[in-house]
Amino acid sequence: MGFEKVVVVDGRGHLIGRLASTIAKQLLEGQRVVVVRCELLNVSGSFYRNKLKYFAFLRKRMNTNPAHGPFHFRAPSKILWRTIRGMIPHKTTRGMEALNRLKVFEGVPPPYDKTKRMVVPGALRVLRLKPGRKYASIGRISREVGWKYGDVVEKLETKRKEKSATYFQANKKINTLRAKAAASAKQP
Repeated sequence: MGFEKVVVVDGRGHLIGRLASTIAKQLLEGQRVVVVRCELLNVSGSFYRNKLKYFAFLRKRMNTNPAHGPFHFRAPSKILWRTIRGMIPHKTTRGMEALNRLKVFEGVPPPYDKTKRMVVPGALRVLRLKPGRKYASIGRISREVGWKYGDVVEKLETKRKEKSATYFQANKKINTLRAKAAASAKQP
């Protein structure tokens, strides 16, 4: 990634750990990063195994006062955020500033639905995982452990995709007319 004002990364089909390490490095170098569609992130290993891992993580709490932590985030965006936090020296000023440069979302909220979304080739599941290996979706794991907004995000995403498709068709029509006009203008 070159240095840009804001890099918007589409989380769909990325392995969470590999994506997190790339983003953590970029944040520490001063790049602002926004990750959308966190519910479509993947993790290697079967769904059942990953679910058991998360339940084991849920059992880890402070004995005398669980309100003191560790806090177990259920939302996919917060799971990614916590993964990235673990790769940053977040207790130092430099680390805090780096984390403040990060934004994570489920779905694609309005300011970012009209911006170009990037992928990180080094973190893509199709390039990194051997064909036939098992993998799980973070969104599905989150739903199983108590994230309540999966259906809401799905509904909003469907609406966004429909709107995007109509815009694309209209744009395609305009471009064909423009090309036709340019061709007729060239002919003497």
